[in-house]
Amino acid sequence: MKVTKLLPFLALIAFLGFTSCSTDSAGEEINSIEVPVAPQAKQIEIEIMELINAHRINSGLNTLNEHNTVKAVAYTHTDYMIEVNGVSHDNFFLRKESLQANASANIVSENVAYGFSSAVSVVNAWLDSPSHRDNIEGDFTDFDISAEQNSEGKWYFTNIFIKR
Repeated sequence: MKVTKLLPFLALIAFLGFTSCSTDSAGEEINSIEVPVAPQAKQIEIEIMELINAHRINSGLNTLNEHNTVKAVAYTHTDYMIEVNGVSHDNFFLRKESLQANASANIVSENVAYGFSSAVSVVNAWLDSPSHRDNIEGDFTDFDISAEQNSEGKWYFTNIFIKR
């Protein structure tokens, strides 16, 4: 991905790095930061969200609502992972703060993955991992996902869950 697509995210990082530790002033200024526009959903992303909601229904849980702000924030992290060529939860606190300020999130969690070639394979891998399954089955209201391919065609995934 081009650096220009990372500029909103980098601006957020720079802003938070130079802001006072006062929660009152920082909270007011974070609200004024624009979240990038979410890209249109890809078929693999739609399938992942359908599989997760189907699992939740089968487990007796509420379905989760799609959320464009969550998708936009997830996209910035997927793009970051492609840029650094690695899967991570780097800078999760920034995504959490952004979603608290811009999506009224009280609780934020995420699953990340790399290299899976289908929606079924990535969702099954998450369900086979206790910590990832906990996120999928957690007490959340909304979620969204970003799936992007690197230059070699390998998929990177960021799935974020929030409770409002």
